[in-house]
Amino acid sequence: MLRKIDQDIWVAEQPLRYFGLNVGTRMTVIRLSNSELVVISPIQASDTLIQQLSELGKVKHIIAPNLYHYLFAAEFKQLYAKATFWTVPGLERKQPELAIDQIIEGNTKNLWPGLDCLSFSGFRTLSLNGFDSLNEYVFLHIASRTLILTDAAFNFDESFPIATRLITQVIGGYKRLSPSLLEKFATTDKAKVRQSVEQILTWDFERVIVAHGSIVEQGGKEKFNQGYKRFLRRF
Repeated sequence: MLRKIDQDIWVAEQPLRYFGLNVGTRMTVIRLSNSELVVISPIQASDTLIQQLSELGKVKHIIAPNLYHYLFAAEFKQLYAKATFWTVPGLERKQPELAIDQIIEGNTKNLWPGLDCLSFSGFRTLSLNGFDSLNEYVFLHIASRTLILTDAAFNFDESFPIATRLITQVIGGYKRLSPSLLEKFATTDKAKVRQSVEQILTWDFERVIVAHGSIVEQGGKEKFNQGYKRFLRRF
């Protein structure tokens, strides 16, 4: 189930439907320089996945990277009770029953060696309840030059079912690393988003891992830049 992407970074995927579309979801596993494992946006655990993780090291950090990607993180916390369960601000109010250990605050280079994170301020999405903030944090694995996104951009292609391809060709995120029109309508504070994008573009990255869509292996920084130029443009 785990696939090695580069030195000390792996991914695993599982099926997921959202608004009736097959969009899949992906978690990222990073082995830090101190050999601790960081699991970002966990998927549903299986015996195979648990065994593979045990062969890589010890799961010490579990991260729910936005206000929507927490269901399987809570499950992982039950499996790895000694790991620190990190969440973004606001999840403690949205889901007060979660066994949260730490809330990520500010933009820091000191929480995990070799892994930077940044608050993607101002970004919103369309949910069943209306327009919601995601409070997403994005990550940079410095050694592999990999940007890790959750719902801040999508990148669907021919590997997805035809319905997903057709819809994303219309609303965005098909063969282009970008948010969709749903986020464009929902996001009103474009100035904050622009500032976040500018900060991300100061990072050195080539690859982009997304939670929904295919991984961008080459030219990720320029594709991210172009996708957000279109997103921030007025209709």
